[in-house]
Amino acid sequence: MLTAKNINKTYQGQEILKGIDIAIEPGKITSLIGPSGAGKTTLLRVLSLLEKPEAGEISIDNDKYGFPLKNNHGIKNPYPKVSIVFQQLFLWPHLTIRENILLPLKVKKINRDAELNKFIDLFSMADFIDSYPNQTSIGQRQRAAIVRALMLHPTYLFLDEITSSLDVEQVNIILSHLNFVKESGVGVLIVTHLINFAEQVSDKVIFMDGGKILEVGGKEILKNPNHPRIKKFLSLVKNVS
Repeated sequence: MLTAKNINKTYQGQEILKGIDIAIEPGKITSLIGPSGAGKTTLLRVLSLLEKPEAGEISIDNDKYGFPLKNNHGIKNPYPKVSIVFQQLFLWPHLTIRENILLPLKVKKINRDAELNKFIDLFSMADFIDSYPNQTSIGQRQRAAIVRALMLHPTYLFLDEITSSLDVEQVNIILSHLNFVKESGVGVLIVTHLINFAEQVSDKVIFMDGGKILEVGGKEILKNPNHPRIKKFLSLVKNVS
């Protein structure tokens, strides 16, 4: 279990995260929704310890981190146990898709070529695995970035708006792959603006606005929310979709 309690984060005097409590369970998919500027991406970066909060506690299975850090000592980087796929994907343009996927393992001197072959079949990547990123579609690059993270055997996988710029067919492909990830026991936290996607994929939904978590529940809160702010948000999303 990955948990955070009373997390606070400030940028240039502005509170971005305000008393956040959250729990991510292995083998479950949690969707994080809310308006732009709510603090969703910052929360992902803090939970993965890419950025440190000013206050609070983060527990990643048996490892606990309290903030602020005492005596300025460093903390153990949880990567790749906690891995993030960012919206920008960060694929090296001069490397093929195969080389991009294997690069983190090559750095660690780990050979998982046989496992990659299984992912190539599972994610239908045979037609583009040896192409360069600029020769592939955004949906294909999304799949490559997810496989690159999965090859590192994460316990928790964070996905930041990975369905952006995808058409309906590509979103459905990603949806089927996330079900595989869930069944393999990985805890997934996904930031998405696609409410229908969140409704299909989620075991749990978290609504966030103004740096606070305002409502947590099953996917049914997307149909029957309690908090007036999420009611307003969903009505606006519905009107523009």
